Amino acid sequence: MPEDYGYNLWFLVILNSAIFIIFAFSFVKPRTKLDWRGFGGFAAFIIALFSEMYGFPLTIYFLSGWLGSRFPDLNLLTHNRGHLWQDLFGWQGDPHLNPLHLLSNVLIAAGFILLYQAWRILYAAQRENRLAATGIYARVRHPQYLGFLTIMFGFLLQWPTLLTLIMFPILAVVYHRLAKHEEKDMTAEFGDEYRDYARRVPAFIPRPRPGKTNPRPTGPHGSDTR
Repeated sequence: MPEDYGYNLWFLVILNSAIFIIFAFSFVKPRTKLDWRGFGGFAAFIIALFSEMYGFPLTIYFLSGWLGSRFPDLNLLTHNRGHLWQDLFGWQGDPHLNPLHLLSNVLIAAGFILLYQAWRILYAAQRENRLAATGIYARVRHPQYLGFLTIMFGFLLQWPTLLTLIMFPILAVVYHRLAKHEEKDMTAEFGDEYRDYARRVPAFIPRPRPGKTNPRPTGPHGSDTR
């Protein structure tokens, strides 16, 4: 067996999955069914990712015939072969230093920063009994879902697998539907106040900001809360 085989390390699967899931949980703190659905999708993605990264290379197994014919000199059983973009783009050297891997680190960090900023603004708004519409909530209505998607996309650039490539667009649709459901609840609760906020602030993609907004406080919830 090659020295850098790097699979069947199920302890690392459990450890890495737990670290990322608990870290995200500390920022999100799900309470309702919608919260748990959103967080559960992220947790499933992380478990699927690390199961292939350190457990069993299912993607390499299914693509072994195609990869073997296209890259006959590569040892597909080595751990570094899991960095598929490295081989597909023909990059040489340490796969942890290729452009996509470096970009993935930036995106993963940015996603967790989004989760933290959302939690910080939301927590302060709840304590002050006002709408969470400042900070990141003044730019997007659903920063937590955006944070989850950013982290997952970052991991796809770092370690793509067939399962996570399938899961990502499905989870994007799920988060969009959860966001719509949340907004119905928020509109029913806050009426025109929330409609005005929704007109000014996009759901996921920030608009170029010519100037600062001045959101009006209306209640103890942000658009990621019920």
